[in-house]
Amino acid sequence: MDGIINVYKEKGYTSHDVVAKLRGILHQKKIGHTGTLDPDATGVLPVCLGKATKVCELLTDKKKTYLAVVRLGVQTDTQDLTGTILEEKEVKVTEEQIRETTASFLGDYEQIPPMYSAVKVNGKRLYELARQGKEVERKARRVHIYTCDIRDIALAKNEFSMEVTCSKGTYIRTLCHDIGQALSCGAVMTSLVRSRVGEFRLTDALTLTKLQELRDTGRLEEALLPTDRIFADFNAV
Repeated sequence: MDGIINVYKEKGYTSHDVVAKLRGILHQKKIGHTGTLDPDATGVLPVCLGKATKVCELLTDKKKTYLAVVRLGVQTDTQDLTGTILEEKEVKVTEEQIRETTASFLGDYEQIPPMYSAVKVNGKRLYELARQGKEVERKARRVHIYTCDIRDIALAKNEFSMEVTCSKGTYIRTLCHDIGQALSCGAVMTSLVRSRVGEFRLTDALTLTKLQELRDTGRLEEALLPTDRIFADFNAV
């Protein structure tokens, strides 16, 4: 098969897990995903099949939109709830301060990749070093925050949610951490949903179970964005 399928990545799967399972469902080896999602994150994961793997990198470059829940007053080594708690602080912030601080991250900002990430330093993945208890210096990378809209604030629980549209290479849990630092109380990301990658939206994403059902009923073509449209959209040959 040649084309792109908009997969809904479920919690507990890595992006590589999704590709491996799709190889089994589709009985096809040439498959590639278009940007990793943490195992605990859910949402849109466009997967390229056959000739469409040529545009994987182009899709990775597209803007992405996320819905994240942030908890104030806590810092962990992973910048989310999967890690070890490093510090807890009393939270004394107002809704206005939360809104002003999140808005201050709009535009370009220099983001330091987290130790628990797939970024390579001297040929080693950072998460491999982190699991060995090592921390190394990381160079800040310029990312771009297009929008950062507060959806809900629950001061009684020290939590708020936000919808973020950003450039490739942006770590949302690091953005949450940096917002916490700016508010002087620390913060972690408690949940993450990717709702959009380019023109691929959450409302159209299909679970692996649904894709298996389409395969079993001979309707997989319904899930496939064909290569001729893909190459037209990306001006690829």
